[in-house]
Amino acid sequence: MQRNSRASRILSCAIALPLLGSLLASCSAGTGSDPAAQEVQPVSGGTLVYASGDAEPACLDPHVGGNYPQALVASQYLESLFTKDEDGKIIPWLAESTEVSEDGLARTITLREGISFTDGTKLTAEAIKANIEHLQDPNTASSTGYLAVGKVVDIEVIDELTAKLKLSAPDNALLESLSMPWTAIESPKALERDQATNCASPVGTGPFKVESWEHQQAVNLVRNEDYVLPVENAERTDDLAYLDAITWRFIPEAATRYAALQSGEVDVIDNAQPDTIATASKDDALGHLDAPRPGASNRIELNSAKAPFDDQRVREAFIRSVDANAGISSLFFDTTKRSYSLLSSVEPLGYSDESLFTTDVAKANALLDEAGWSERDAEGYRVKDGKRLSLTFPVSTNQSVPAEQSLFEQFQAQAKAVGFEVKIELLDLSSWYGALAKHEYNLVSAPYTKVGPSVLRILYHSNSTVPAPSGYFANNAQVKDEKLDEILTQAEETSDEAERAKLYEQAQKIVLEGYYVLPLYDQQNHFLYGKNVHGVGATTAVSSPIYYDTFITK
Repeated sequence: MQRNSRASRILSCAIALPLLGSLLASCSAGTGSDPAAQEVQPVSGGTLVYASGDAEPACLDPHVGGNYPQALVASQYLESLFTKDEDGKIIPWLAESTEVSEDGLARTITLREGISFTDGTKLTAEAIKANIEHLQDPNTASSTGYLAVGKVVDIEVIDELTAKLKLSAPDNALLESLSMPWTAIESPKALERDQATNCASPVGTGPFKVESWEHQQAVNLVRNEDYVLPVENAERTDDLAYLDAITWRFIPEAATRYAALQSGEVDVIDNAQPDTIATASKDDALGHLDAPRPGASNRIELNSAKAPFDDQRVREAFIRSVDANAGISSLFFDTTKRSYSLLSSVEPLGYSDESLFTTDVAKANALLDEAGWSERDAEGYRVKDGKRLSLTFPVSTNQSVPAEQSLFEQFQAQAKAVGFEVKIELLDLSSWYGALAKHEYNLVSAPYTKVGPSVLRILYHSNSTVPAPSGYFANNAQVKDEKLDEILTQAEETSDEAERAKLYEQAQKIVLEGYYVLPLYDQQNHFLYGKNVHGVGATTAVSSPIYYDTFITK
C-alpha cells in the first residue's frame, strides 16, 4: 500500500494518524481551521458506503480486461507483490525480497511467510505461477495485466516461497508492473473455477473479501477476520481493518452522488465534478482526497492510421486550432493544471514542451492550405477532392466527466473556425470500447493508468497497434515508427537509470513533435468523504484508495 498525505479536510485542519510508520492526514468533523482540534481515535465497526460514478465492472477480477473501476473495488480484497512507498519507490508487499540475474533475464521473487487467501489457501510460489499464467491465458481476456507481464516466458517454482520468472528480454519495469491491482495475486484454487464464478467473487489476501454482488446495485464487502498485514505496524493492536464492511454502490449521476454524500446516505464518492469540489471547499465537514494516477496524462490522441490525420500537417493544424488553457481554466475551477506531457505529473521522467501546443489559428489555416484542404463548403468546413474535413470523436460518458465533455465541445467550436467538422459521439463504455476496436474514430480520449514511464511502450510502440486478448489495443494514435520502437525497447531493457531517463525523453519528443497527441491534464482522481469518515488517504501504487485504515465515528 502506498502511503500519502493528500487526503485532507477541506479548508480544515490536518491531524496526523500513525499508519504503518507514516503520517496520514485526517481531521475531526466540524473543526474548521481550529488548530486546537483534538485527535480522533480509531474505532472499530460500522459499514462504509461508497458511491462510484464509474460504470459497474463487468467482472470483479481485475485480471479480466483491466480497467480503473475494477482497480478501485479490487484494491479492498486483492493485494500485489509490490507497492510504492511515499517517495514513489517500488518496495515489496506480499513479496519479501527480489533479485534480478546479471543478464536481466531472470527475476527471483521470495514471498512472505504466514499469509493465506480468504478461502484458506496458503500464499506460496505456486500462486505467482498460477496468476501470471492466468494473466497470459487468452481465455482470461486480459489487457492491462497481459501487457504488463508480456516478457515473462516461464515461471519456475524454486521452493514453497520462491519463484523464478524467466524473461524474453530484460524488463526494468517488471516490479512496477507487479505493483498494480491488475496483476494482484489471487487464490490459485479460486482461479480453477470457471470465469463467471471467479468474476463474481475473486479471492485474495486483502483486508476485505467479497460477500455478494447485487448487479447494478452494489458489491458487498466484509472484513477479512483472518487478515495478516504483510508489514509490521507497531501502531496497530491487531491486523484487522477497522470497518466491519463496505457497501460499494453505483450511482452514475454526479449530482445524485453528491446529494447522497451531503445527506449522509453515502460516506465516500468518486468522480467528483470540478464545480462540486469547489463548492465542497466551503464546507469543512467534507474531506477531499486528490490522488493523481500514474502513467499517462489525460490526452486526446489523433488516429494517424487513417485520413485526415495520416498527414502530420493536419494533426498539427487541429492541435494549433484549439485553446485548451482557456477551457481548463473556466471549466475545472482550479482543480487541475494544464499538462504538456505524455506522462502524469507523478511520473518523474515526464517531458514537456509547451511551445508545441500554443494556439495559432493563422498557422493552422496555413498548414491546412498546404495539405490541400484549401476549399470550404457552404457551412464553412474545409473540403478536398469533394470530401469534407470531418473528424469522428467517440467519448465515453463513464470515463469523461461533464466538465471534460464541455471542454471537448469548446474544441469542436474552435476547430470549426479553421474548417474542421468534429462529430462528438457520447457513448456508454461498452459502445465506446467497440468503436475503438473497429478503429471508428479520428480523435479519442482514452485514459491509461500504469506505474512508471514504461506506459509509453504500451501506448506508442507499434506492437500495441495489435489488440490484447481482450480485444483492446493501447496504441490509439496508431503510431508506427521504427526509431521510436527501438528507443522504447532500449529504455525498458537498460539497467542504467540515467540512460533510461534519456531514452524516455527521446521517445516523448518523437510522439509530441509528431503531433500524435494533445496533452490536457492529469487523469482526474478526486474523492470526497463525509464528516464522520476518518483515516482516508492510503492508496495503491495506481492511486486507488484503500480503506484498511478508515474508520467511522457517530
